Amino acid sequence: MSSDKLEKILLIQNKLGLHARAATQLAKLANQFDAEVTLHQGDKSASATSVLGLMMLESSMGKEVRVVSEGKDAEAAMAAVEQLIQKKFNEEQ
Repeated sequence: MSSDKLEKILLIQNKLGLHARAATQLAKLANQFDAEVTLHQGDKSASATSVLGLMMLESSMGKEVRVVSEGKDAEAAMAAVEQLIQKKFNEEQ
């Protein structure tokens, strides 16, 4: 089985950063794909499907996170995660 691996640096743009609601949205999204999505910030990393793990990254507005997506749906998962982050987790600001 060939496993695709993608990596991208994305900028957290929403005012509250990766807080509970944003982390929950990201986890729900990541769970829809047959891919392992991991977010890295500094020396910390977390699975995109772990709300608590994502919150512990303490990714605030203006911080860059490295997103790694591996697996059958790696490309689709990466595109969806990138879109969610660019849309500022659908928040007003």
